[in-house]
Amino acid sequence: MKQYIVDAFTDHVFKGNQAAVCVMDHWIPEQLMMNIAMENRFSETAFLVKEKEHYHLRWFTPGGEIDLCGHATLASAYVLFHFYEKNADEVTFDTLGGTLKVVQKGDLLEMDFPAYDLKQVPVTDAMEKAIGVRPLSAYMGRDLLCVLPDEADVVKAEPDMGAVKELDGLLLHITAKGKNGFDCISRSFAPKLNVTEDPVCGSGHCHIIPYWARTEGRNELKAYQASSRGGVLYCTMEGKKVKLAGKAALYSIGTLYLEGTEPEEKPEEQEKAV
Repeated sequence: MKQYIVDAFTDHVFKGNQAAVCVMDHWIPEQLMMNIAMENRFSETAFLVKEKEHYHLRWFTPGGEIDLCGHATLASAYVLFHFYEKNADEVTFDTLGGTLKVVQKGDLLEMDFPAYDLKQVPVTDAMEKAIGVRPLSAYMGRDLLCVLPDEADVVKAEPDMGAVKELDGLLLHITAKGKNGFDCISRSFAPKLNVTEDPVCGSGHCHIIPYWARTEGRNELKAYQASSRGGVLYCTMEGKKVKLAGKAALYSIGTLYLEGTEPEEKPEEQEKAV
């Protein structure tokens, strides 16, 4: 089975967020998908099967299946546009998070995602302990969003992962007003999914962008995720939807040798062909 590795929200390899993408003719057992995700150790591994005109897309972290993922969706669309649907300018995915569309717009891939309804929650000592900085405010959607006083607080944060696990929400996102051409800056942490830091989190921006669009009073925002890899997202708030656009770069194409399947070529035959 082929597996593509794509760096999303960047146009350079070794930046952005890595995702593995497996495009399949039929579904393999769920435990096998989980094992592949654990073997990859990326934030997400995406599995796709074409069903009529749409692709059924599932995302697995090393800690289990998740209901929404931006960077692996962008990576999946990149693979389809370049290798499977070369004449298409739009692909549609059926997912646990609903029907998602990705459109090619020049060198950007634009995803149409649902925005999370944020509920303000009290700032707690536990949040401060987990992050190392006391948030100015906090909000809950699927994940916990904490707004910090300054961009530097986000960049320099060294969260206590044990304490983060004790907080409400699936992931923790920290954000602040951006500088140097970016409207907002953020980082995302997911120890509950066996992912310490998600380098660039698309679903996280379904929390982050609704907050900043309301705070800044405008719908178009350029966001930067300040992980060690870094990534840029071009975002538009439209009603209850968030459009997330970014670039992607192909890192590798490989073959998975799975128990019970026969590869087209034996490894030694592939070596001779190189």
